[in-house]
Amino acid sequence: MPSKYRPQIFGWFGDLDKGPRLVPLHDDRLSYANNTYCAFIRQDHNDQIFYGCLCFFCVICGCVAIIGCLWLLLHHDNSKIEFIDMVVILGFITCCAAMYYVIPQLYHYLFSRYGSPIIFNRKTGKVYVNESYFFNFKFLHHPSVFLQPKKRRIKEYDWDDLHGVIIHNMSRNALSSTVLMVCQPGTHQVIDHIMLDPMRAGAGSTFVWGWINSFMVHYKSANI
Repeated sequence: MPSKYRPQIFGWFGDLDKGPRLVPLHDDRLSYANNTYCAFIRQDHNDQIFYGCLCFFCVICGCVAIIGCLWLLLHHDNSKIEFIDMVVILGFITCCAAMYYVIPQLYHYLFSRYGSPIIFNRKTGKVYVNESYFFNFKFLHHPSVFLQPKKRRIKEYDWDDLHGVIIHNMSRNALSSTVLMVCQPGTHQVIDHIMLDPMRAGAGSTFVWGWINSFMVHYKSANI
């Protein structure tokens, strides 16, 4: 059965029902909670360091590969095009496309502050999302954002317009993530996606979703 939210997100595994859960939360991602609001971090510090270093290594390798391809193109025999020239041109295009993807990832891991928190206010029914411009589901970025690596934004939504889904990474490790689908009021038309709980094993990714639902309605299992 496909997701009822449109457009459907890639890797969709299942829709999550709203409502309180009896399962308590034991999770380090909960950074703060009081009678008014709670805050979850969405970027683990150790993961941020590891993937930041990995992306930095990829950027260095990509720069070397691009410079190497340019050097080969400038020093080949211009009188004829050989097969090796086509390979070098294809490699150059591939490296540029890869860098277009890796550089925003590097910016994200280097400049995301305080774990890109998401705040749920149960008195006002508002949700505040703090994130960098690269902590999203978009592949295409406007060229101007590459010159503003520290640029951040805070998005505000109504809790009633947020709905949870599970996506998985299509691997043998069976890691899944919880994503919030932001819909137009009263519809299933999605206008934004928010990563709530990245990369959990199996059903463990639903615990945060369930606790937040309990917190928003003052249910007993959300004991702060």
